[in-house]
Amino acid sequence: MVREGILNINKPAGMTSHDCIYAVRRLTGIKRIGHTGTLDPNATGVLPVCIGTCARVAEYTELDYKSYDCTMQLGLVTDTQDIWGEVLCDKRDELFSGKIEVTEDEIRKAFAPVSGLIDQYPPKYSAVRYGGKRLYEYARDGQEIEIKPRRVYIESIEIRDIDLEKFTVRFDVTCGKGTYIRAICNDVGEVLGCGAAMSALVRTGSGEFKIEDAVPLEYLKELTARGDQEEIVRELERLTIAPDFPLTSFGRAVIKTSERTRWFINGGHIRMSEVRVEREPKYKNEDAPFEIREEYRHAYAVYGYFDEEKAECKATPEFLGVAFYNFDYKKLVADKIFRRTDESL
Repeated sequence: MVREGILNINKPAGMTSHDCIYAVRRLTGIKRIGHTGTLDPNATGVLPVCIGTCARVAEYTELDYKSYDCTMQLGLVTDTQDIWGEVLCDKRDELFSGKIEVTEDEIRKAFAPVSGLIDQYPPKYSAVRYGGKRLYEYARDGQEIEIKPRRVYIESIEIRDIDLEKFTVRFDVTCGKGTYIRAICNDVGEVLGCGAAMSALVRTGSGEFKIEDAVPLEYLKELTARGDQEEIVRELERLTIAPDFPLTSFGRAVIKTSERTRWFINGGHIRMSEVRVEREPKYKNEDAPFEIREEYRHAYAVYGYFDEEKAECKATPEFLGVAFYNFDYKKLVADKIFRRTDESL
């Protein structure tokens, strides 16, 4: 049975991200399951689910951009900033009757400021923490608190379609961590003066994970229901992605010998002269467009050999873990180890 790896799941509407985790637990029998970013219940699309020790990879994906295909409904304001919330203001009849006029040019101008680093107020029904509680907990208790804006990064945003008969707008957006797409809809609606709410959302990408490669959750449920263990193992081996797959913003360093490989996985520090650097960290010599942990500028996915002959012929090395370069020690110091051997236990 597969003990670790990442499943790129296409989450259906009407399910929470935790529902997907529960389904994978049933399929694999493994309790330690996590994901790399929550999707709202009515949103669909890419949800990378990390199995076993791979759950520790999730924190490294905060450097990843996420991409969405969103549709918003003009003329509607709700408490959740999507069409499934309580309606606070409804001006759709005024739009349809022409009492309120909104032009395509006005819509495009309203989207223009949504670019680069922007200040965004997270929805009051969101998982953002404030004072030790989630914002949605305050909202459900009827407590009004001051919500402060956060800096988020919009890499790109492109309008795909404007339907002035239905008064809907469909757009694609690629953004950094912590961005709320329904907040973008709400903000554009405020600029237009008619309000707007998100009516559909598909996550089309999360870092290296793309929707065209995602497996439908229903397929995994069908596998569980059939109960054929050989088929389940075979399909999991086919579908499960290696833990280092999403670490493309980190450098890549290969330890040159099997002796130093074993030293590293047992907590030893490694000199840069003892590795072959095949890729430098993405943000080592360039500024990130958003705030990142300083360690990530000097983070490496570390690989090594347990067989000296393989090291000598430079065969494909094994992924060992993630290390940060420590300027005090002038060495690579392990942050997380993902590969162990019997000798290392």
